[in-house]
Amino acid sequence: MTTAALPAPIAAAVADRSRRSIAAGIWRVADPKITLASVASMIVGGAVAGHDGPMAWGWLALTVLGVFAVEAAKNASGEIFDWDSGCDTGLTEAERTPFSGGKRVLVDGLMTRGQTAIMAAVFYLIAIVVGLAIVIAREPAVIYVGVVGVALAYFYHAPPLQLAYRGLGELAVALSYGPVIAAGTYLVQRHTIAPSVLWAAAPLGLAAAGFLWVNEVPDARADALAGKRTLVVRLGRRRAARAFAGLVAVTYAGVLALPLAGLPLAIWGGLLGLPMAVRAARRLARFAAATDDAPPPMVEVVPAQAAALLSMVLMAVGAGVGLIVTAALT
Repeated sequence: MTTAALPAPIAAAVADRSRRSIAAGIWRVADPKITLASVASMIVGGAVAGHDGPMAWGWLALTVLGVFAVEAAKNASGEIFDWDSGCDTGLTEAERTPFSGGKRVLVDGLMTRGQTAIMAAVFYLIAIVVGLAIVIAREPAVIYVGVVGVALAYFYHAPPLQLAYRGLGELAVALSYGPVIAAGTYLVQRHTIAPSVLWAAAPLGLAAAGFLWVNEVPDARADALAGKRTLVVRLGRRRAARAFAGLVAVTYAGVLALPLAGLPLAIWGGLLGLPMAVRAARRLARFAAATDDAPPPMVEVVPAQAAALLSMVLMAVGAGVGLIVTAALT
């Protein structure tokens, strides 16, 4: 029965619920807490650019819009491919956390597959239009960074590459949320890409990969059944927890080494994220101490996920503030 065949008050109520459902789906796909990874990278790229010269704030705002559009588009298209593969539908309620398990707009019935595809297309289109505006009116070389960024976003889930399904998702995230976004932000401001911004963004990219790493733990069983061979799936939870601790060590050793690349000592402000990273590693190790076959409730992983996210943001903010203060004092 269509809504046209229903009494007017009932049809109006059904249509209103549908609109609210779609609005909730769009909000969930946009997922502000996950876009913090993009924000962190733009903070680093913008801070290095501000250290090296004056800022064009209008172009920075347009850069933010374009990056957020890519982020939302990636989330939406990823929902479709993870739905089709069975990754999201294979998760139990106990395995879902606020940070993992996909956006669940299809699983929870907030949007249809077709509506999600339209949303992905619209956000990719917004990103392309914004990118072309920057290319035409500000910096032509942005097109190369933009193509790489959109390709990494789309093929993270999509065939034929399906990077996340082949154990390459962590590398894609490290590149995207480290050098790619930061370099693009810097390029729009300075019309070039200085080696300093690539070095500054490298530890942040590793921190973003670490955040993904922790988020893959609750999804590991369903991912394995769906053929999504993330590094956590390949290693198993206990070895993945040990590897995460190693990743934290390498990440913050990288921050300590940044002055060797010519960055000011104030970049050590990025060490602000270290305590949260250590907390995430310890929490994940305690969780993984159980056998892979009988882990404790996934809610036990949530503090590690939150700590890994906060670590990444604090690293970016600390490094960014250090660079800005250095520029103001010189």
